[in-house]
Amino acid sequence: MKREKFGSRLGFILVSAGCAIGLGNVWKFPYMTGMYGGAAFILIYLLFLAILGLPIIVCEFSVGRASQKSIATSYNALEPVGSRWHNIRWLAIAGNYILVMFYSMVGGWMLYYCFRMAKGEFVQATAAQITEKYNDMLLNPWILVFWTVLVILISFGICSIGLQKGVEKVMKVVMLCLLGIMVVLAIRSVTLSGSAEGLRFYLIPDFERMVDNGIGNVIFGAMSQAFFTLSIGMGGMAIFGSYLDRSRSLTGESLSIVLLDTFVALMAGLIVIPACFAFGVEPAAGPGLVFITLPNIFTQMAGGRIWGSLFFLFLFFAALSTIVGVFENIVSFGMDLFHFSRKKSVAINIVLITVLSLPCILGFSVLSDFQPLGAGTNIMDLEDFLVSNNILPLGSVVYLMFCTHKNGWGWNHFIKEANSGNGLKFPQIIRGYMTYVLPWIVVIIYLKGYYDMFSKQSTPVFVTWMIIGFLFLTLVLSVTRRKKTGNK
Repeated sequence: MKREKFGSRLGFILVSAGCAIGLGNVWKFPYMTGMYGGAAFILIYLLFLAILGLPIIVCEFSVGRASQKSIATSYNALEPVGSRWHNIRWLAIAGNYILVMFYSMVGGWMLYYCFRMAKGEFVQATAAQITEKYNDMLLNPWILVFWTVLVILISFGICSIGLQKGVEKVMKVVMLCLLGIMVVLAIRSVTLSGSAEGLRFYLIPDFERMVDNGIGNVIFGAMSQAFFTLSIGMGGMAIFGSYLDRSRSLTGESLSIVLLDTFVALMAGLIVIPACFAFGVEPAAGPGLVFITLPNIFTQMAGGRIWGSLFFLFLFFAALSTIVGVFENIVSFGMDLFHFSRKKSVAINIVLITVLSLPCILGFSVLSDFQPLGAGTNIMDLEDFLVSNNILPLGSVVYLMFCTHKNGWGWNHFIKEANSGNGLKFPQIIRGYMTYVLPWIVVIIYLKGYYDMFSKQSTPVFVTWMIIGFLFLTLVLSVTRRKKTGNK
């Protein structure tokens, strides 16, 4: 089948940025900013985006565009004969499926809360009632199934139409609506009475706060957020690179996507942080900030029903942009590996992902006794851990080594592809950094994720999981070994 192409440069940038822009930007970034002291954290975050996220996203786009394939077959097309790089595809394919097994459900939460806000369910509700409504949602599997399946059908419906007429056309509208809603909400937030202190916290660096939170904690938090916000490592960017022509250099396109992703994260903080200060709410409230803390704020705000509806619609659009991007990758797996038509791949995956989403949904009720990562955890935590703490960082390390090491695709092929076309060129001066330093930074992020997850548990549990982490790292890096003896 002839490879589909984007209809416009704007379409490519908005769709790719939409895949990168997700709930990590608009849900996690504001509460991490609150947790780690505000503007000083943001400055370090921006630095790590430039030196950590941008080079890896260029690698992923380059592999996708050069191969004209999804990650299911891109390594096969570019690797030296007899090498094992292509084995990483199974990890990446698993990662895409595991991600949407819980992300589709969370997208359903956002859409459901938009509906609840619009119908006035939270008007005059007390803080205790809002918390109870959130818990009731999690304990009702039928509600979760309905809204999850609705999100799956909407997302696959977009993918089924095609790249240009479906994914590109619809996601342009979704992304422009998302950006427009953000601007409106940010203006409303910063004009609230009492928001000035929140603006100072958010915009003026206070390095004393950074010291109070622990300089190492703040730096590592910023590094992790900068890495995970772009959703790199499991082919989400490669698939859109495969739909791209060679008229523009990939560094310039990647920079545009990183800047748009960053703009959304910063605007999300501008919405949340001043509003929290205006109503005397702790901005470091953690994941509950979205579903418990912010609805409490909207109930106190003039026109809160409208502002709350817009806020959750914005969150839904952010989730939808990522889900559609991952679904497009999943659809391409069937097309590249098994030569399915687009519609056949969509139909099979609607059923498959609906079934695969059920354990996560039931993990809050029927399967709540299953606590895979320790007391208080659930199936969603396990799925998130597998993707965020394992597949994304390890996949990124493999991309880096594939693009820089001579037993992989190699630096010369990578730099030629990255710099093909007009626009900003990739700096060759950082070759040593990308080859010998950046992979180790990502490995440290990977191992620190294991440490943070299990260090507070018993010593036997902690040691067991750290051994598992090292074994998984060794297994994945085995694909980078030199090609077999005897192959030319």
